Amino acid sequence: MNDDKTPGNPWVKSLLIWVGILAALALFVSLFDSGKKATAGTAIAYSEFLSKVNEGSVKDVKIAGDVISGTQSNGEAFKTNAIPDPSLVGRLTKANVRFSGQPEESASIWLVLLYQALPFVLMIGLAIFVMRQMQKSAGSGAMGFGKSRAKMLTQKEGRVTFDDVAGIDEAREELQEIVDFLKDPTKFARLGGKIPKGALLVGSPGTGKTLLARAIAGEAGVPFFTISGSDFVEMFVGVGASRVRDMFVEAKKNAPCILFIDEIDAVGRHRGAGLGNGNDEREQTLNQLLVEMDGFEANEGIIIVAATNRPDVLDPALLRPGRFDRQVVVPRPDIEGREKILQVHTRKLPLAPDVDIRTIARGTPGFSGADLANLANEAALLAARKGKRLVAMLEFEEAKDKVMMGAERRSMVMTEDEKKATAYHEAGHALVSLHVPGCDPLHKVTIIPRGRALGVTWNLPERDRYSTNMKQMKARLALCFGGRIAEQIIYGMEELNTGASNDIQQATDMARSMVMEYGMSEKLGWLRYRDNQDEVFLGHSVSRSQNISEETARLIDQEVRRLVEEGETTARKVLTDNLDELHKLAEKLLELETLSGDEAKLAIKGEPIDRDRARSDRPAQIVGGSSIPKTKRPGIGGAAPAGA
Repeated sequence: MNDDKTPGNPWVKSLLIWVGILAALALFVSLFDSGKKATAGTAIAYSEFLSKVNEGSVKDVKIAGDVISGTQSNGEAFKTNAIPDPSLVGRLTKANVRFSGQPEESASIWLVLLYQALPFVLMIGLAIFVMRQMQKSAGSGAMGFGKSRAKMLTQKEGRVTFDDVAGIDEAREELQEIVDFLKDPTKFARLGGKIPKGALLVGSPGTGKTLLARAIAGEAGVPFFTISGSDFVEMFVGVGASRVRDMFVEAKKNAPCILFIDEIDAVGRHRGAGLGNGNDEREQTLNQLLVEMDGFEANEGIIIVAATNRPDVLDPALLRPGRFDRQVVVPRPDIEGREKILQVHTRKLPLAPDVDIRTIARGTPGFSGADLANLANEAALLAARKGKRLVAMLEFEEAKDKVMMGAERRSMVMTEDEKKATAYHEAGHALVSLHVPGCDPLHKVTIIPRGRALGVTWNLPERDRYSTNMKQMKARLALCFGGRIAEQIIYGMEELNTGASNDIQQATDMARSMVMEYGMSEKLGWLRYRDNQDEVFLGHSVSRSQNISEETARLIDQEVRRLVEEGETTARKVLTDNLDELHKLAEKLLELETLSGDEAKLAIKGEPIDRDRARSDRPAQIVGGSSIPKTKRPGIGGAAPAGA
């Protein structure tokens, strides 16, 4: 929480402190030098002073201790240091010089004490000032080590409301109820209802969990404290628990309020999940959090909102009713949601007339809110780089390719043989996708290096897909091997390169999932042979699949190999039966480097490709989205660089 309760501008306060320190130093120097200030006048030797007295050129003299000062007949002042001279008075009298004496002033006892104490006072004050500044720096000071690091969110700038949150209407409605309760508690208390004490936002990264929390703060109009789960955990036992206590103490002072804990899985992991002793500091912090959320003392008026993308690792005590009463799922948006999100992120962009938000939304299934925000930003940057005043549909298409497949690496120098091998590799993928039923429609194929791939074949589903059947997965297996089989047919086994490593990895993982997770093997039946997540013990990953027998493991390997070989056989038959089309498509790729799905169909028919017409019709040809949006891989059939 905010430790500094002093009102006013902190910069002005620091400036006043330093001005005071400098003024005190100046005062000390002036006091120290005041006792040493000499009388004004020209300093002369004592012998010269006596000569002037004898000459009669001295008008008057003042004797003050060890200093003799006076004025000459011409009005010039002088001064000299006195020495013991009993005859001085007689000489002055004889020369008719007017003289007077001034007693020596003794120093005040208070002034002496001030001289002695002022340096120590200044040093002590400076030390206190430095210690206070250290304690304010995020609890790094010795006295503030156990203080909470939660910060109160202010709405002076960048206020976010539910109008800025689109595409996740169900989650927004559930959280709207919390906002309504904070605005009008009697509406719910009238019928005996109680508002949930906590809401857990669950969703993939980038789906808008933190944005939803900021919108709650903007709508509710109550104090909103935010903290990350990692801010509680320290290497010293008890610090995290102390910070939790201090956080709730500050929240009670500002109740009703909302307390947002981001990435709560950093502190709320399942207790005892591991071999040997667990992290006592983390478990103590979690225990204190559980007690504060729902213990003997009720925290009325404090609503806790937390976010995580790993709800499976949270402790069950944290998820029970009374603590996090609601789990609000924040999913990836559908086409309607993506359209609304794009409208939010493009409303500040100067869009060209040809930009169709609906078309862009159709072409990005699986994109999260953060992905769509990045897409709009990349499109604006591309338009600015070209010196345009409006962001056109062409920039959105290029931005989508860059976000999903990586930036083009046109500066990468490839030999003609490597370029030709990549063309046949990608042509093999594209031809299989055009001839095998169940494959997603071909959207684009390119031999321009993107990201880590030397080429990419991009297949897009026609609509949002929430499940995949066996026919589609087998077609996808065949698609994976289209590139390798094409290279083998053209160059032979001895000339195969490492470009198909990513294809083989995807095919193997898919076949193993079909057998061990999806129950798509008649020999193994509808049994699950591994968990979604491996458990981690003392730094080693231990898979549950180790509990199966050796005979079952052997049968799993046989079924995985059978599915992979079926995909190879399908791809080989398609490419062998359509070898002429393979050559035509590869030649056109070598000529144009990038072909859309429609252009690829024209190429295998031997028909000419009109690029100007295709570019004008391009927006209408966009359908679906990346078939693998969650992993952000470059696409099925991306030829990996050598050695990948």
